[in-house]
Amino acid sequence: MYIKVENAVRKYGTGENTIFALDHASLELEKGEICVILGPSGSGKSTLLNLLGGLDPADEGTVTVDGCELTSYSKKQLGEYRRGKVGIVFQTYNLIDELTVRENVRVAAEIAEQPLDVDELLSELGLEKHKTHFPPELSGGQQQRCAIARALVKNPSILLCDEPTGALDSRSSRDVLELLQKVNRKYHTTIVIITHNEAISGMADRVIRIHDGRITANEENVKKDVKELAI
Repeated sequence: MYIKVENAVRKYGTGENTIFALDHASLELEKGEICVILGPSGSGKSTLLNLLGGLDPADEGTVTVDGCELTSYSKKQLGEYRRGKVGIVFQTYNLIDELTVRENVRVAAEIAEQPLDVDELLSELGLEKHKTHFPPELSGGQQQRCAIARALVKNPSILLCDEPTGALDSRSSRDVLELLQKVNRKYHTTIVIITHNEAISGMADRVIRIHDGRITANEENVKKDVKELAI
């Protein structure tokens, strides 16, 4: 099993004031799957994504990705894991406004051991004509494409996407989801998408539902092409 989370707990406070962001959550994902995690705001989906990305520790339980037991890693080991295996796409893009599209992507390539070719990737993601532009000169969809390119250039084995269409209109949302599907097919990247948008679940191999920190459903799905979905 490529990703395995067993009885993961993430909590805040003590005693009667304890709040469980994750309450003994367990899941398994195969390599190369697209997994969509659905849940309302505050359900724990972002916390789960942060555990998979090595950004937050679990208070209890284990998180294993590609044989790496993250819950036993030191801060240095987690840093190496994030640098080598994980690409993260944030809803807010987190691009550097003073750098061009190509420079934003190149920054990530320079810290990777086996990065993809920057210019080839930008061409593949439809950004070749925009590589000398700065983020404020781009549309929301183009900025998200740049953020995906920056995450993908490291050649990660897992791509984590935090509400990747949350700030986009329907047309840009479809473009970004088609791009993620293309990335999955071309690079066989394992992709985990967290969202509250039910329609996105149609593109997934696996759909996980989470509520109040607990996983309430974990189902295999017959995925569809994004073009068929009512995004």
